Amino acid sequence: MSVKSILVHAEPGDRCEARLACAADLARRFDAILMGVGAQQLQSAAVFDPFGMLAAEFHTALAEQLQADLTSAEESFRRHAAGLKAEWRAVAETPTSAVARTARGADLIVAGGAPLEMVDVFKSLDVAELAITAGRPVLVAPPEARSLKGEGVVVAWKDTREARRALADALPFLKAAERVVVLEVCDADRVDAATLHTEEVVAHLGRHGVRATPMVLAAPDDQVVTELQAQAEAIEADLIVSGCYGHSRLKEWAFGGVTKDLLRRPERFVLLSH
Repeated sequence: MSVKSILVHAEPGDRCEARLACAADLARRFDAILMGVGAQQLQSAAVFDPFGMLAAEFHTALAEQLQADLTSAEESFRRHAAGLKAEWRAVAETPTSAVARTARGADLIVAGGAPLEMVDVFKSLDVAELAITAGRPVLVAPPEARSLKGEGVVVAWKDTREARRALADALPFLKAAERVVVLEVCDADRVDAATLHTEEVVAHLGRHGVRATPMVLAAPDDQVVTELQAQAEAIEADLIVSGCYGHSRLKEWAFGGVTKDLLRRPERFVLLSH
């Protein structure tokens, strides 16, 4: 995989500043086109005026505010994209579905860069759902991070389809890194199998010109992210690569523990693939 196009969601205000700065920095590094999406969905006036007494006035006001927000988002995007090859589109749609749909033309999506809790489904991006539905790798930025150094990378290995997909998607970052650790955290009775897994992954990366170190740690499931973060700290890594685990249950996403914990505690960048 090579990164030739980067997609980012722009919002009005300060929430997206770090995210846009990170996306623009990566576009310059990879000589990629930067694609910006401004997306909001107009809420029904019935939410604010359940008796319909002021429906027309509310609808007009909401439509005007939506247009103002999209204009402000575009201004922020254009400011960060100055000097880059860039494309912009604005749509009246929920951000998560708009970005997932637009991802057909992107190699990488940059998300995060703000508190990840869901604030408003009509205006804000649901990062976890995006990672499951977009079909593209999602780089999740910590709240204040404006650039990814990528000198150290920890690959969170698990012998699954999602982890293999994440490894392939991460190759542009792994090739540029100086320190790469492939870490599998497992039960004590799985150490021998995990050792074989990580050694084979390291050999595979070596064929792509990536020098990596295999590592296996025995720990319970609820300590996986703690161990990943500790190892990242040890090698001064600002990027963790992980498969994104989840499934649809009655149209709601139920996410695995590692995915949920990585998004709940965004201490460093996380590259997620599903």
